[in-house]
Amino acid sequence: MAATDRIFVAQLAGLPVFGPDGEVIGKVRDVVASLRTDRQPPRVLGIVVELVTRRRIFVPMLRVATIEPQAVVLSTGSVNLRHFHQRPNEVVVVGQLLDARVRLEEGSVSAVVVDAAMEPTRTRDWTISRVAVRERTGRLGRRGPVQVLRWEEVLGLGMAELSSQPQGVQQLLAVFDTMRAADVANALRDLPAKRRFEVADALDDERLADVIEELPEDDQKDLLAHLDDERAADILEAMNPDDAADLLAELPELDKNRLLELMEPEESAPVKRLLEYSYDTAGGLMTPEPVALTPDATIAEALARVRNPELTPALSSMVFVCRPPTATPTGRYLGCVHLQRLLREPPSSLVAGALDTDLPRLPPTASLTEVTKYFAAYNLVCAPVVDDEDHLVGAVTVDDVLDHLLPEDWRETLHHDEEDVANA
Repeated sequence: MAATDRIFVAQLAGLPVFGPDGEVIGKVRDVVASLRTDRQPPRVLGIVVELVTRRRIFVPMLRVATIEPQAVVLSTGSVNLRHFHQRPNEVVVVGQLLDARVRLEEGSVSAVVVDAAMEPTRTRDWTISRVAVRERTGRLGRRGPVQVLRWEEVLGLGMAELSSQPQGVQQLLAVFDTMRAADVANALRDLPAKRRFEVADALDDERLADVIEELPEDDQKDLLAHLDDERAADILEAMNPDDAADLLAELPELDKNRLLELMEPEESAPVKRLLEYSYDTAGGLMTPEPVALTPDATIAEALARVRNPELTPALSSMVFVCRPPTATPTGRYLGCVHLQRLLREPPSSLVAGALDTDLPRLPPTASLTEVTKYFAAYNLVCAPVVDDEDHLVGAVTVDDVLDHLLPEDWRETLHHDEEDVANA
């Protein structure tokens, strides 16, 4: 079944998964094992595969044909598309075993799990036969050597210990480091609450903010409630103002006001403005941080602004031109310049000469239905929101429109209407 007899799970995570005809199925995200009570090596049940749609499914080991250094190949292209759900007494190796604090059988030496190896048996089963551990020396800045021990030689890997003992996240974060925020969010949702909170505590503010933006509403509130108020305010500051406003709008009034007071005034001001609008209007959907320039800016300056990698593709598709100030609410709104037009103009020309002044503006009070029709009518992915006094107050992007058009639980039920078994 395997090209290698012993496979370390941390190296397996992230490998592409192919069907027997070379079709792409997804990527390996974890390995599922069944813990035993007699300290014998746990049996590997299968792998967690993330499909291209970001849905995580379970593939039994019997469906795995070969495990190569660069890929995993299945024996069939038909897979069960049910979302993976962890059962009692099952453990996800990357998510729960890595960074676990253990004791070595010889003496009372404490150590940390840095990896686990699985091997095939004569009966075609796989077991977690070896554990790679690093001793905890207790000396600042010193890291002990890594030892690869038999499962039976390591104590503290029972379900009770994994569920109750504090656990580090260094190895797990190393796996997450190569993943997009949306993929990390999916991974967190599959972890037990204890492990999820440990990861949240260890992530830096910017990364955690990006991940929270990709979580369903209930999970967002759970993570925010876990954090102390000071850090929760820091995370809200690091989030996009429209996402922060959406999250705060779901909190009790006392909690919302307390967190707003803890935020820096310049960070809370745009969030407070967004909270003045209903969530299903252009004002509630918009971001207050579009790309805005004065009319004497050059095409080269505009292109430099939209090259900012922190901008979404939708937000970078349009530059808005207004009188000073350019921070929302801006001076008098003059018009917009589409990215395609910027690419056709000489870099030294002024944006004032490339304005689209005919594009209608969205008022902040425009309903979700009106905004949707606007996008469909003008074939746009970004649109200006302008108040009655001709101030640009923000921009609505198509991703925010779709997010509000879809059911609230669309992240959890993505492709739920597909058959349980289908060709991936």
